Order: sequence, then C-alpha cells, then structure tokens
Amino acid sequence: MTFLKSFTMAAALAVAGGAATAETTLIHGEAGPNRGARADALQWFADQLTERSAGDIKVDIQWGGALFKANAAMQSIADGVADMGSVIAVYYPQEMPGYGIADLPVNNPDAWVGMRATDELMRSSQPIQDSLADKNLVYIGTWTTSQVNIGCKDAAIRSVADIAGLKVRGVGAYGKVFGDQGANMVNMDIYEAYQGLDTGLIDCSQGYSYAVAALKQAEVMTSYTMLDWGQVGGLGIFMNKDTFDTLSAEQQDVVLTTGKDMADEFGRMITKANDDAIASMKEAGVEIIELPTEERTKLVDAGAKFLDEWVQTADAAGLPGADLLEEYKGLIAKYTEERDAKGYPWAPKTN
Repeated sequence: MTFLKSFTMAAALAVAGGAATAETTLIHGEAGPNRGARADALQWFADQLTERSAGDIKVDIQWGGALFKANAAMQSIADGVADMGSVIAVYYPQEMPGYGIADLPVNNPDAWVGMRATDELMRSSQPIQDSLADKNLVYIGTWTTSQVNIGCKDAAIRSVADIAGLKVRGVGAYGKVFGDQGANMVNMDIYEAYQGLDTGLIDCSQGYSYAVAALKQAEVMTSYTMLDWGQVGGLGIFMNKDTFDTLSAEQQDVVLTTGKDMADEFGRMITKANDDAIASMKEAGVEIIELPTEERTKLVDAGAKFLDEWVQTADAAGLPGADLLEEYKGLIAKYTEERDAKGYPWAPKTN
C-alpha cells in the first residue's frame, strides 16, 4: 500500500538517523484536471491537512487520471492503488447506493445545504459506514456539482410543457424526468454540449452554471432556465480503510474534521462561481428564466418515482432505503432552516 510503504521507510530512517522524524504522505488519485472550483477545493483540503497537522500529514495529488480513471476510482482506492481519492457515485449505483442518495432529484437546489445534509448522513449512518467498511473504504468529505439547470439555443423553457419535442442532453435522473416529459434525449458528454448546441444536434443541455461559464457555452445559448430543483451531489473523497486504520487517532481526527469543513469552503467557492456565471450570462445577452413554482413542483413530482427506485436499490444492497431517504430529507430541512436563520457560514455577520 502506498502510504504504508512510505511510512515504514520513514520510520526506518527515523530509527537509523536518530534525529529524523516520520512524515505521513498520502497519495490522492483525482481523475479531473488541476483547474476549476473543485480542484481548488481539493487543494484547499490537502493544504489544510498539512497546516492543521503542523506538517505531519502531506498529500500528493495525482491529477488527470494519472493513477486511475473516474470509473475505476472506488476499486482502485479499496485495493490501495492510492491512499485516497475522488469518487463519483453515479459510476457505482449498485456498489455505493448510500452515497448515490445525493444524486436524487429531491427538492433542494442549494449546494451548501446539499453538501451538509449528505456529509452528516454519510458520517452518522451506521449501515452506510458498515457498507463502506466491507469495501475497505472510509468516507472523508463531499462536494457537489451544484443545482441542475438547463440552457438552450433558439428555444426557451418557461414551463414543463415547453420540454416536449426538444433535443436535450440530460443529467442522471434529471434527464430521465425530461425524457418522461417528451424530450428527445441525446447521449452526450457535457464537454461536447457546446458543439452540440452550436450545430443543432441538441436544442438544450442540462448542466451547472459555473460549468456553463468554464466551457463558454453561453456563446451558443440564447436562454438559461433556473430549474430550482436539485443537484448531483454524489462526488467526494474516500480513503482506503487499511490506510485510515494505520493513522493515529490524532491524524484520523484531522483528516475527518478537514473533510467535514470542506463543505463550507467549497460551498463558498461554488456559490460565488455560480453567481458570477449568471451575471456573465446576462451580460452576454442570454435570457435568464426563473421557472415558476407551480412548474417546478411538476418536475419534483415527476422525479418521485426515481426516489422509489433508489429505495429498492438500497434495500437490495442491504441498506434501509426508506429510512435513509427520510433521514436525508430531514437533514435537508435542518440545514435549510440553519441557512435561513444564520446565513451561510462564510457570509459577513451582522449585529
């Protein structure tokens, strides 16, 4: 195992050299590139581990799939290819249904609320913890893609009825709901959406505001509808359990606490990035459409069957699906109330 080998060597040097000290270097596998809000949050996590441990813990991030691709992350981390890494739940619907709960089209578009609810569920649920342990994994912290919205070229979605007949690139269950409403779904990567919109291969693309800006998709969009619906949040850091168990109690606490705090830092980053993206779209002449509450309710109701399907998948994996879903909804309500009462953690406090 990567960490165990480096730790043993460092310990041996410490004994041989007398004055030398062991240093823990954790190898992190990341399929994405070293740019963007999520990459910034991962680097923040790594830097904070070093700072909070007074230099005892360092993280060597292997970017761009150097160790493993996104669809091989779970097994690679479990096998010790890396000490920890970034895992996307959508690639493991049967193996990691507990984490997949964060991808469901529930009634919550708020990135910080979603991350906090997901993080608490992953830490507090013993069935989820046991399921991960069986796979030699430990949950560390979570991100989110933030709320799913939809941009179109030469079309506009102002109501659910407007969806029928449109050629749409979709995202998970959100895309399936659009298909149920009469959209012609096109299997296309988000990175191909610019060309798809530009050439007319698709009329609309579901996605995330900050991603629209990063990929310059506003150049080929004429409208952008804020669905105010839900998000894809099954995206986070997991550690090899053998590695985690080898850490001291103090090191484990630093890792877990920093992972928990990452939700606040990434919440700040992604909220600003999304706000800036909407502002830039407006400046570019893209029409920003707020979906009316009654139309949003139709989408939430249409997505209910996918919640039921998730419960069945969770039950089949030995998890109490219905109980976990109710707990998750309760946590969303809890953090929504906290946000409304206290504001976001990074917001300036007023007397």
